[in-house]
Amino acid sequence: MTHFGILCPASTGHLNTMTTLGSELLHRGHRVTVFNFLDAKAKTLASGLEFQALAEDEFPLGASTKILTEMGKLSGLNALQYNLKNVPKTSAVMLREAPPTIKKAGVEALLVDQYSLEGGTVADILNIPFVTICSGLMLNREPNIPPIFTTWQYNPTWKGRWRNRLGFRLVEVLAKPIRKTIAQSRKEWKLPLYNHPNDYYSKLAQISQQPPEFNFPRQSLPPHFHFVGHLHNPALRQPVSFPFEQLTGKPLIYASMGTIQNRLLNVFQTIASACEGLDAQLVIDLGGGATPESLPQLAGNAIVVGYAPQLELLQKATLTITHAGMNTTLESLRNGVPMVAIPVANDQPGIAARIAYTGVGEVVSLKELSVAKLRSAIETVLTQKSYKQRAVEMQGAILFEGNAYARSGGVKHAADIIEQVVLTGKPVLASQISNQSQI
Repeated sequence: MTHFGILCPASTGHLNTMTTLGSELLHRGHRVTVFNFLDAKAKTLASGLEFQALAEDEFPLGASTKILTEMGKLSGLNALQYNLKNVPKTSAVMLREAPPTIKKAGVEALLVDQYSLEGGTVADILNIPFVTICSGLMLNREPNIPPIFTTWQYNPTWKGRWRNRLGFRLVEVLAKPIRKTIAQSRKEWKLPLYNHPNDYYSKLAQISQQPPEFNFPRQSLPPHFHFVGHLHNPALRQPVSFPFEQLTGKPLIYASMGTIQNRLLNVFQTIASACEGLDAQLVIDLGGGATPESLPQLAGNAIVVGYAPQLELLQKATLTITHAGMNTTLESLRNGVPMVAIPVANDQPGIAARIAYTGVGEVVSLKELSVAKLRSAIETVLTQKSYKQRAVEMQGAILFEGNAYARSGGVKHAADIIEQVVLTGKPVLASQISNQSQI
């Protein structure tokens, strides 16, 4: 059996995906340890995995939470800049602290979240294999694919490629300190420098939970890139109390702005006002960003809770109003629930763009958010049958029913690929997996 290490951001969305995958490997008899800052400890241990703290003096308990809380008050480019401003420091700490700690633990292979750009260098320093896991919107760069922080639609013309090129130039300027930090570490360890943004990811296997159907057309993914399906295990979710007896049986609108970008309390006020008077019942999940008591009086009669049992409510929902985080988006589509997206920052605009592109919902930008615009989007999605139909079609793709991906299986399929990487030490090609599944 193999001792796997996990490197990922300390935020809930990334930890949910990575600990789900780690738990599957643990169930198969492997040993799995998460190496992270102390704020990730409780969630890691709750999933049954081992935890090893890094940089406890520089990142004591509460440090990562403080960064995420501050970012949750921002939106758009300001939030992106704030995030990228903090990443060089965390990357430098990881590059310094992780290699000796991981080596001492006897880790034999790493699972690296794609958003932890330094993770591949940590593996190279230790000379151990690593697999890239795409928990969020996949970062693999192509000329026809817009940057993830934009709501730009797919446009494969020269104008679209020119627009994308300008967007990526901005990314390169903002991310220069991160690239410099990683390049310096690679020089110190006499490792070859990266020549392209896609070089940061594994040459053995890259795994995405984002279905290919929920994407812009891709033309140049590496042959070892795998769409495996939603990395999802409801059994690992902690139970959350909820007043289900207050549900009236009317069409349920579930509203959540996630666990990070949820400090913009005026958004919840706008949502409540937009839903007032509709023949529906609104549930607002504050995601821990506030308490129901701290909010001003909201319009209508919404059920407002600090945390909600999202999976259970989505099974009853008619519509999701969301920040367009990847996990909430996939969980909505897994239940065939269309969406109205209000993207705030980071990869949320890019996910929202795909919600619009695939026809599973409408998008209202934060800059243009108003009661009238949001209400119009809600009524459009509720009354036009095409949104529900497209969401149900996407549900089939995610559940791998009746299509070319029926041989895949989400977390189990991902674990199969990871085990094959460790067993062979060679790239695992998507075509190989396809051929094996047809035998």
